[in-house]
Amino acid sequence: MTIKVKAPGACGELVQGMINGVDFLITCPVDWYSEVTVTDCILQPEPRPKAAMAVDKTLDFLNIAGNIRVAVVSDLPVGKGMASSSADISAACQATALAVTGTRLSADEIADIALSIEPTDGIFFPGIIMFDHIHGKIRRLLGNPPPMHIAIFDAGGQVDTQDFNCRADLAGLNRAKEPQVAAAAQLVIQGLTTGDAKLIGRGATMSALANQTILYKSCLEQVINCSDSFGAVGVCVAHSGTVVGVMFSADVMDGHANCINEISRLCPEVAYLKTVRLIAGQLMITGDDGSER
Repeated sequence: MTIKVKAPGACGELVQGMINGVDFLITCPVDWYSEVTVTDCILQPEPRPKAAMAVDKTLDFLNIAGNIRVAVVSDLPVGKGMASSSADISAACQATALAVTGTRLSADEIADIALSIEPTDGIFFPGIIMFDHIHGKIRRLLGNPPPMHIAIFDAGGQVDTQDFNCRADLAGLNRAKEPQVAAAAQLVIQGLTTGDAKLIGRGATMSALANQTILYKSCLEQVINCSDSFGAVGVCVAHSGTVVGVMFSADVMDGHANCINEISRLCPEVAYLKTVRLIAGQLMITGDDGSER
């Protein structure tokens, strides 16, 4: 028997920060995936370390002894803020549970396991959610996104999630930007409720700018100004990573290609990666025949 579980990556977050002293993010899942496979055969190559850790943690959670091995296939860039580790971990948790028990873990159970490993993105929850990525105190479904595309750029370098969240100054910096983050979250929530891509883009841009005091991106203001002139609805960022996303309503993509070219000209230090769709998060499970389960 072969079980495959796919998890979406993310283009950073729509919003991230702190409200009333509690850390949170609003997920930004995209159709760029990590896939974890469990099979009766020995798999090569060796899985990514965090996926292997997720297998062990899941077996502990289920109180089952076993020797489960998984293979990870993913071209999600690592260390960029694209939820590559969260995708690997969540897919490995679900694949392991299905392999040893034949039943699915709930998103909340996956969250509990994942958070015991590292700060986690909530891309495995259905829809777009507000999620406390540190302690899991907030798990609020906000709805599904309207049709939107995101052109992803990489500003360069890598950021380690665990190191970033251990910064001694992080809590104070998050408290200082709390008013802007709260306003950004309200715009995004309203946009998701009403299906208004422009409100989602405005909120994401507000959060991206507020995060400059924590993880500065030298290209950000140029990207915002340029993208606005080509009809983009806003810009999202990886608040603890290096990617910047230019957001377009799916029905207004006329300036998309020209926008990418102009940003590449104005900001040669950033690299265009690909254009993806903003999607509702969830894990996708397939069996031996490739059909969804």
